[in-house]
Amino acid sequence: MHVKQRTIKTPVSVSGVGLHTGQAVTMTFNPAPENHGYKFRRVDMPGQPVIDADADNVTDTSRGTTITQNGASVSTIEHVLAALVGLEVDNVLIDMDAQETPIMDGSSIKFIDAINDTGFVEQDADREYYHIPYNIHYTEADRKVEMVAMPFDDDYRFTCMVDYNSQVLGSQHASISSLTEFVKEIASSRTFCFLHELEMLLKHDLIKGGDLNNAIVVVDKKVDAEELKHLAKIFNRPDIKVAPQGILNNIELRHQNEPARHKLLDMIGDLALVGVPLKGHIMAARPGHAANVAFAKKIKALIKKDKGKKRVKPYDPNAKPVYDTTEIMALLPHRQPFLMIDKIMELSKTHVVGIKNVTINEDLFMGHFPGAPIFPGVLQIEGMVQTGGILVLKTVPDPENYLTLFLKIENARFKSKVVPGDTIVYYCDLTSPIRRGIAQMKGVGMVGDRVVVEAELMAQIVKVKETEA
Repeated sequence: MHVKQRTIKTPVSVSGVGLHTGQAVTMTFNPAPENHGYKFRRVDMPGQPVIDADADNVTDTSRGTTITQNGASVSTIEHVLAALVGLEVDNVLIDMDAQETPIMDGSSIKFIDAINDTGFVEQDADREYYHIPYNIHYTEADRKVEMVAMPFDDDYRFTCMVDYNSQVLGSQHASISSLTEFVKEIASSRTFCFLHELEMLLKHDLIKGGDLNNAIVVVDKKVDAEELKHLAKIFNRPDIKVAPQGILNNIELRHQNEPARHKLLDMIGDLALVGVPLKGHIMAARPGHAANVAFAKKIKALIKKDKGKKRVKPYDPNAKPVYDTTEIMALLPHRQPFLMIDKIMELSKTHVVGIKNVTINEDLFMGHFPGAPIFPGVLQIEGMVQTGGILVLKTVPDPENYLTLFLKIENARFKSKVVPGDTIVYYCDLTSPIRRGIAQMKGVGMVGDRVVVEAELMAQIVKVKETEA
C-alpha cells in the first residue's frame, strides 16, 4: 500500500517569544512541493537564507536543538518538528523573523492546532519510509543513556524512560504504539526543568522568554519562603508555592508522567532530522538532545549506506523495459557512436534506472587500450547523464524539441574498471525537485554488485532553438 506525501493547504502563522532569547518571533508554515522535506527560512536576514532540517546541520544541543546553514541558525526547533511528524506532514517551508522558535506553552499543541486549522493537501509522490532493518544501538555510558531502534514495519512507535535520581520525579515511562496517538497523548506535554536549573538559568540570563506558563518546574530541594517570594517577584506573580506533587504551583500537570511524555516529544522532533519518515520501534532510557541527534546521525548514515546496498538487485535481461533503444532515441538526440544507454528499466518522477551493455565491437576499444580494453570513465559519466536526461526530459510534453545540457559534476568517483562483456546499471535519483528545467541528482553505476562509478550531477534541458540562437 502506497501512502502519498502531503503538505498544508495555506500558509499559517503563530507568534510568541523564544524561551532563551526572549525575542518576539512570528513563524509561518508554508506549503512546499513534493520531496521538499522540512526547511526553515530566516526572512529577517539578507537573502533570506534557508536551513535544512538535517542532523548534519546541528550546531548546538545545550538548551534545545539548533541547526545552522548558509550563515544562518534557527534554535529550539524540536517542538515544531515533532508537531509536523505527529501530523504526518512531509513538506513544509517554515519562515521565521528571528532565530528562536516561539516557546508558546512549552509543548507542541499550539503548532498542532494552527496546522490543523489550515488543513492538508495530498501530493502525487509516494512517501518513502525507511524501515529499520535490524536493532540499531546508541549508548552514552557516562550519562547512562541507552537508545535502540528496532524493526517494526507497521508503524512508528516509541517507548521512553526518564530517571533523574529525583525523589519528586522518580522513574517515569511514556509510550505510544502508533504515530496516530501523538496528538492526543504527547503533543500537549510541556517542557520541564528542576528548580536548581531554573535558578542557574536566571542567574546567567538564559531564559529571557520564560514566564512560568511554559514549563513545569520540579522542586528537588527544600525551599524557604524568601526564595519563593524572590521567584514570585522575578516572574511578576503575587505568590508562588510548592504544590503537593513537588512542582511549583504555577501550572497543573496535564499528565501524571508529563515530563516523560515531553522527553518522548523531544525525541520525535529530534529524530525528524534523519530526513525521512521512519518505520520502527524506538526505545530510549534517559534521552536528551545531544543523544537524540547523535542517534539521528547514526540512522541517517545507515540509510546512506543502505541506499548503495539496495542497488545490488540483479539485472533481469528478461524484464520488459520502460523504453527500448528505439524509444530512447525518440527522446534523446544522441546517436551512434554516442548513445550510451540501451534500455530504461524503471522511471518515476524522482528516479530512473538505465542499462548500458558494453561490447568489444565499440570503436573506442581500438585506442582504449590495445590489448587491455577498458571502458572510459568519462563515458560512464556520459551514460549516467543520458539516463538522468530521460528523467528530466519526461517533465516536458515535447521532449523531442529539447536538449539536455550538463551544468556541473561533483564528487565523481571511479571505483572499479568496466570491460567488454559488462552490463552497467545506472541509478539516478533526484536530490531536490526539478525547477526551471534544472535537475540535481545523485547517480550510481553498478556492474553486478560492484559500484563502478558515482557522481552528483546538475543538468538543464533547453529548447533546441535556444541552443541555436
